[in-house]
Amino acid sequence: MLVVAAGLGLAVLGYQKFADPPVSGQVTGYQILSPSRVAVQFTVTRSDPGQSVACVVRGRSADGGETGRREILIPPASESQVGVRTEVTTSRAPVIGEVFGCTADVPAYLTATDES
Repeated sequence: MLVVAAGLGLAVLGYQKFADPPVSGQVTGYQILSPSRVAVQFTVTRSDPGQSVACVVRGRSADGGETGRREILIPPASESQVGVRTEVTTSRAPVIGEVFGCTADVPAYLTATDES
């Protein structure tokens, strides 16, 4: 019995670690707009398109340091995949824009007026 319980526990852990996440963001492009601004285009994929999600998008400088960050709300949609474009203000010249991550745990301070 103990062996079966241990096996089930390992199966659950493996599924949680290697299964598709409920929400993810993938950069499809970026454009350096100025020495203090980068536009980032990305695709958000979510298992429940009717659920709002939040994504963190950032700009990075030539030395790899994060120079700007922005959290944005992705509202519910009819499709599981949506394209998003947003701009990030940076403290130093950006060389790349990227998605740091997305989550279904939307912070309470993000509202519909924060969307881009």
